[in-house]
Amino acid sequence: MIILKILRRSEWDRLRAEGHSDGAPVDLADGYIHFSTVAQAPETARRHFAGAGDLMLVAAESEAMGSELKWEPSRGGENFPHLYRELRLTDVIWAQPLPLVGGQHQFPPGLA
Repeated sequence: MIILKILRRSEWDRLRAEGHSDGAPVDLADGYIHFSTVAQAPETARRHFAGAGDLMLVAAESEAMGSELKWEPSRGGENFPHLYRELRLTDVIWAQPLPLVGGQHQFPPGLA
């Protein structure tokens, strides 16, 4: 299953340069890296990245992360994927800009 992480461009650049990342400040504070399913990602963008431009949408394969990926209740009791290790560049199967158009993030066709 594809899971998604929204990163600021600077966070994406750091992941690419270093090959790994402990995530954004919210990830560091919570002790795991927050991901969303394809269905959850638009609401994540609205809640946590409203009005933010220069974002990257990063996809990973949940099964490849093994037991370090936990599905835990979060927003509204819905299960979200949480990664309890660093995010590695090798986890990324694709990444692309997440443009902000008219105040709304534009997800790739077929994703949201």
